[in-house]
Amino acid sequence: MQHNKVLILDFGSQYTQLIARRVRELNIYCEIYPYNKIPKEVEEYNAVILSGSPNSVRAENALHPDLSQIRGKKPLLAVCYGAQYLAHFSGGEVAPSNTREYGRAKLSYIKPKEAFFKNINEGSQVWMSHSDTIKDLPTNGLLLASTHDVKNAAYKIEDEDTYAIQFHPEVYHSTDGKQLLENFLVHIAQVEQDWTPQSFVEETVEDLQNKIGNDRVVLGLSGGVDSSVAAMLLHKAIGKNLYCIFVNNGLLRKNEFTDVLDQYKDMGLNVKGVDASTRFLDALAGLSDPEEKRKAIGRVFIEVFDDEAHEISDVKWLAQGTIYPDIIESVSATGGPSATIKSHHNVGGLPDFMKLKIVEPLKALFKDEVRRVGASMDMDKNLLGRHPFPGPGLAIRILGDITAEKVRILQEVDAVFINGLKEWNLYDKVWQAGAILLPVNSVGVMGDERTYEKCVALRAVESTDGMTADWVNLPYEFLQKTSNDIINKVKGVNRVVYDISSKPPATIEWE
Repeated sequence: MQHNKVLILDFGSQYTQLIARRVRELNIYCEIYPYNKIPKEVEEYNAVILSGSPNSVRAENALHPDLSQIRGKKPLLAVCYGAQYLAHFSGGEVAPSNTREYGRAKLSYIKPKEAFFKNINEGSQVWMSHSDTIKDLPTNGLLLASTHDVKNAAYKIEDEDTYAIQFHPEVYHSTDGKQLLENFLVHIAQVEQDWTPQSFVEETVEDLQNKIGNDRVVLGLSGGVDSSVAAMLLHKAIGKNLYCIFVNNGLLRKNEFTDVLDQYKDMGLNVKGVDASTRFLDALAGLSDPEEKRKAIGRVFIEVFDDEAHEISDVKWLAQGTIYPDIIESVSATGGPSATIKSHHNVGGLPDFMKLKIVEPLKALFKDEVRRVGASMDMDKNLLGRHPFPGPGLAIRILGDITAEKVRILQEVDAVFINGLKEWNLYDKVWQAGAILLPVNSVGVMGDERTYEKCVALRAVESTDGMTADWVNLPYEFLQKTSNDIINKVKGVNRVVYDISSKPPATIEWE
């Protein structure tokens, strides 16, 4: 089935993925491409959205997309930088704003009976994030909305399905942002809402059957949501020809290796558990740099996985739980505006000796969509509700070098924290939580004796996709009990702190 689809051109905004997720929430399929790598088959897209950007349209190095096959030919929505670009280079004027327009604002004027603002009223809150402002509208520009400080907050080009806004409808703070996107995509561009979890499962299973046939596939399971949903899709498609390998790298949570293997038994999957913890810890000995640790873990995982894959005769395919943000984030700055923050363990880097074709059933999905797809296949709610856990495991939550003793300490601390969240019914209110072992010792007192032991930091964030995150305001009583339990029960720790940094500027993980 050929879906209706929307093209999003990325100018480097931190919010570009959020635009895509909002569009997908409307059950409309969309794809992100760098502004300078527009797909050749642009006629296959039903509408186009231009993202924001940290750049200025007034700068000498302004980002110039080729809109010759889009403008006036496709319904077009230009957000922030896109709106300023259309104005500045089409007969209008963009100037530096007297005050940086950042944060919440309210619409003070909306053009009456305007389809673009259907079911949105004056006073609706929007989110601004720009230092330039549109002083004069472009040729044939028609004002649609204003805020108290921004006269040209929204406009359209007469005789075209081209709309432009200086605020961000994709962010949570724009209260009617989803309605605005629906007005544009569903009512103006007439894009069909045909992208659902059920349709994804049916089409993916059929595609996998056609692609793989009777070949054998090997998949590395992690116990997380992505690899588990990928496994179930493949299991539906090829059954016993799927061979799953779950590697214990010695950096999992306490008892996770056995717990996850038990969980997979109930799913009917063909899974082999491999305990390679000693091999990983040996490879990490003496390494402190986060990227070096990541690379060592990736290298050993591939070696262990390859050893196990050779035990299965006639394997043709390697399945991976890669999801869409992995692919977008791993585009380097030279390939487009999205900068690579850190190396992703799922993308690239596979050695030639594996000689297997790659199959990635989830590569079009965001994390929340993966969960919805899993739910549509009646997968265990506890598994689907699991917090994300980094591929390198506790290695990037132990700052500095890794030892078996440090792993033991952090596993115990993490277990107290995570089990406590579950007991207090806080686990499902948190997107991701974990503990970090800091490379510092501090003085404490236990009984009448002074101690000089480890400090741990607890981290709990709320987010929808991991791109932005706020720290969770956990109850003081919970933090107090958790701190007491950790210090009393975990030998080697005498101090607990709580991380109250948001992303950005901090990242969710410390390494």
